[in-house]
Amino acid sequence: MAIASPSRDKDRLSISDWAALPDSVRGELVGGRLVEEELPDYVHELLVGWLIHVFGGWAFPRGGLVAGSDAKFAVGPDRGRKPDLTVYFPGSPKPPRRGPVNVPPDVAVEVISPSPRDGRRDRVEKMDDYASFGIRFYWLVDPELRSLEIFELMADGRYARSLGASEGELDVPGCEGLRLDLDGMWRRTDALE
Repeated sequence: MAIASPSRDKDRLSISDWAALPDSVRGELVGGRLVEEELPDYVHELLVGWLIHVFGGWAFPRGGLVAGSDAKFAVGPDRGRKPDLTVYFPGSPKPPRRGPVNVPPDVAVEVISPSPRDGRRDRVEKMDDYASFGIRFYWLVDPELRSLEIFELMADGRYARSLGASEGELDVPGCEGLRLDLDGMWRRTDALE
């Protein structure tokens, strides 16, 4: 989906152009072009809400921040992404109040949608973008596989898998004192018809 913009090349958007689009125009910026983003279903939103609750209970009392979808992150000069959930640890630089966010969060979470195209975007394209942006931990939550994968950014600028799980309670890498109950998380989705 291409949208006319005030930038020089009318088929391309700058980060500023993308950030200024009205809320009714959805999409992420890839190579200066607006691309369709996945449309979340109720399972997706339920998992994002549950994770915001869990992360918020851990981060907010310590001085950290947790936010949900639709914040626009300027992950590159012509690339903008909207993670499903982001976390800034206590003591980390904070994002601006408004406009495109150019400060990498400590954690970005993507809940994988069932379409192969969206899965590839989260597992390959966004992983590369988030690594180059400097996001320390990248989480992939896959409701179809009932899995959680946590990747940590290494010194060479690539992610290495630090955790993979589908059940039980676990200590979260990089988040001292945070425990995650995966069985409890999946019970939320199992309650849906």
